[in-house]
Amino acid sequence: MRLTFLGTGSAMPVPDRVQAGLLLESADRALLVDCGSGVLHRLAGTDVGYEGVSTVLLTHHHLDHLADLLPLLKARWLAGEEHLEVVGPLGTKSLLDGLLSVHDYLDGRVDLSVREVGPTDFSVAGFDVSATEMTHSMDCLAYRFSDPDAGGSAGDIVFSGDGEAEASLANFADGAAVLAHDCSFPDDVDVSNHPTPSQLGDVLAGHDIGRVYLTHLYPHTEGRHEEMLDSIRSRYDGDVRFARDGLQVDVE
Repeated sequence: MRLTFLGTGSAMPVPDRVQAGLLLESADRALLVDCGSGVLHRLAGTDVGYEGVSTVLLTHHHLDHLADLLPLLKARWLAGEEHLEVVGPLGTKSLLDGLLSVHDYLDGRVDLSVREVGPTDFSVAGFDVSATEMTHSMDCLAYRFSDPDAGGSAGDIVFSGDGEAEASLANFADGAAVLAHDCSFPDDVDVSNHPTPSQLGDVLAGHDIGRVYLTHLYPHTEGRHEEMLDSIRSRYDGDVRFARDGLQVDVE
């Protein structure tokens, strides 16, 4: 699989980071995970393009994870693409109905299918997916992605979505090749619903994960990356790095 970080930012913009979005590719399969503001433009700069992504999987319904969803639908319609599938937690169908009631000229422009999922196993866009719940200010799912052609879980990719640092998520990600985890703020910011580096390092300690990428970065983290990495590494001895927009990671 190939993972491309399209957007590694948050609801508070910085110039070089757009909002949340990941692109997963394997052979002729492509899946967009979250679709925050700016992600459509990042997607247009990939080989797949928005024409090649017909499925979007949402972790939750906060605006910085779905603001480009209808712009994606419109771009696909204008490009002559006829289908879009949106998969996400409970309430995704009513969310799309509400968006299309506001922007009613887009209703019916493409064949739109919506599927709601919970903390279970399912398939989407040709990938095998396991989901688990995160602690956040609204219902949010983390996902573990497997390539059905890979023949094992060692090449799995895990995305936390948004949420607090939890032992359950660390267990969920154990043995994966890549974990992309929300790490929105440095340690001196008093915050809930998102982890700080020390909190994340504490729950990752003792787990075997190939590489951890920190994402969903608020402006508060600017200029403090080394400090944040040191905080995690003092608790967790694995490979931890900051993600950036456009970073591609190939997983065998």
